[in-house]
Amino acid sequence: MSPKMPSTFDTSPEDESKLLHFFRRQLTFTPDDVIDVDLAGKTAIVIGSNCGVGLECCRKLLELGIGKLILTVRSKEKGDATLVELSKGKEIKPETIDIWQLELSSYDSVIAFGERARSLDRIDYAIISAAMMSAKQKLTPTTGHDEMIQVNYLSTMLVLLLLLAVVKEKPGAQPARITLVSSEGAAWTKFNERHNDPLLPSLDTAKGWKFSDRYFLSKLLGQIFVARLAEHVPASVAVVNMASPGLVHDTGLEREVSQATGGSVIAFLKRRFAYSSKTAARNIIDAVVHHGAETHGQFLAAQAIRAMAPIVYPAADEPIRERLWKETLAEFSQPEAQRAIQQLVV
Repeated sequence: MSPKMPSTFDTSPEDESKLLHFFRRQLTFTPDDVIDVDLAGKTAIVIGSNCGVGLECCRKLLELGIGKLILTVRSKEKGDATLVELSKGKEIKPETIDIWQLELSSYDSVIAFGERARSLDRIDYAIISAAMMSAKQKLTPTTGHDEMIQVNYLSTMLVLLLLLAVVKEKPGAQPARITLVSSEGAAWTKFNERHNDPLLPSLDTAKGWKFSDRYFLSKLLGQIFVARLAEHVPASVAVVNMASPGLVHDTGLEREVSQATGGSVIAFLKRRFAYSSKTAARNIIDAVVHHGAETHGQFLAAQAIRAMAPIVYPAADEPIRERLWKETLAEFSQPEAQRAIQQLVV
């Protein structure tokens, strides 16, 4: 089944995927700040909260009066440093922030996170912002998968499934809202492996590996999976959307790549034309608090629904999307993951 394409697009998926279109919007659009929402009494989770856009999303949620903010970080040290950063210039009640450890390269860690999330009375908002980029291909020791595919796609989708199972078990007065940080770059990957069967194992080979293409591919896979998942999980359970922060110059995401490739020219251009993390976070906060069921399974950029990568829509590409969907669900063989899948998609 091809995802429904909203009639509100001002450009086609093919035009939306053009670099010129992206840079024109980057240069002419400044995200509106979110100041009209009171989040008192609400609970939010931010996955990937210790730097960049994720950290600024946390800061904004606190400004909006969030009642309980759960931060996930890879280590206690990163959590402590994040708490210090968020506390600068303001007094935060100890009960407002909880810090949970989450290592997205480990399914065991993701499952433990999901089990802990089941202990919460409510989840009103979740932002899944964690991502990584590496200059050279690395395989995840515990799974054998390409690390960018593991962290940015597989483990991220498992986190999403586990959170959705929780909010389905414990519905609030209003549907939960979950926003995944995505990218226009999902349309820029060549995806040469698209016809491989099986698909996921073929992404673990080094043949033709390029860091930028693999990063954008991880975002494309996320768009395909979330669009399909939204057909199984109604917006009455949770509104799940994806949003681009835009081009950002201070995320820390490309630190390893810049060091390895001597990316001083790229860094200069980004400083000239890219958003700061604080400004970029406005796009993500807008997506999670301002937009409802009309964005379920959709992608937002510049605070409006935009077309996803062209491959997401045509009926001719349905076999590729179906293969990815089935292989991804089969990848999550843990009993806790299978329980969530049974609750949501069967």
